[in-house]
Amino acid sequence: MTKPVIGFIGLGLMGGNMVENLQKRGFQPIVMDLNKDAVSAVVARGGSEAGSAAELAAASDIIMLCLTTSAVVEKLVYAEDGILAGVKSGAVLIDFGTSIPSSTCKIGADLAKKGAGMIDAPLGRTPAHAKDGLLNIMAAGDQDTFDKVKPILDMQGENVFYLGALGAGHTTKLINNFLGMTTVCAMSQAFAVADLAGVDRQQLFDIMSTGPSNSPFMHFCKNYAVDNVSDLGFSINNANKDLGYFLKMVEDLDTRSQIAEGTSSNLQAAVDAGMGDGNVPEILDYFLKLK
Repeated sequence: MTKPVIGFIGLGLMGGNMVENLQKRGFQPIVMDLNKDAVSAVVARGGSEAGSAAELAAASDIIMLCLTTSAVVEKLVYAEDGILAGVKSGAVLIDFGTSIPSSTCKIGADLAKKGAGMIDAPLGRTPAHAKDGLLNIMAAGDQDTFDKVKPILDMQGENVFYLGALGAGHTTKLINNFLGMTTVCAMSQAFAVADLAGVDRQQLFDIMSTGPSNSPFMHFCKNYAVDNVSDLGFSINNANKDLGYFLKMVEDLDTRSQIAEGTSSNLQAAVDAGMGDGNVPEILDYFLKLK
């Protein structure tokens, strides 16, 4: 695949910048998105728009998805005019979103029946990194399929990790987000309790950041709690979704994570309080009012 035809569905902040990066490298993807302004921007740079997921799949060697939920992915794959209806033998579907691993494996098995491959490749870092091809990519799937698309992944990621069998990428991403969002919730509540107890937030940060609890997530929490700067760039809605997916994965593994249940409960409560669009460190405001 020296110059495969790429189809890309999902032109949000991350996906739109990924497509722009691909176009800078000489690709002219076929795209789909509900946001017609985002589609027009791609077309203005030489890309094209597909009328359906089946049409996009039929024309593409690699189909890339950067979507919000497993439900949206499944709808695009299994619709009457969906990806499965149009995919070519030898094509590869790459899911860059954060999805439920059991759903990923089901889709991979159905694609295999049509001679197509699948890679789950959730992302780390930010949309700014996406524009420059500097993402962290957690890729998993059949080794031969991974090797087939790795040159393209290398154009999109500074660090491309191969994690093994299909589903391992989404599994790793959910574990990563469980730990990260639990850390943010815990640190945000630490600031809230300090405030309620009359301990200065800056002093708390100065003390904690000199010890082993120091982390980039702590600094994001401090930026909001002390400096009123909300710069993590990951919403409470997204964190709540990912913790729900983590709990579903844990259930599928026939075990339980009470820590994740606590984090999920707090995130859901913040969403119910109308805070879902805010960045995760803003959950501090929920903890300050908690009775």
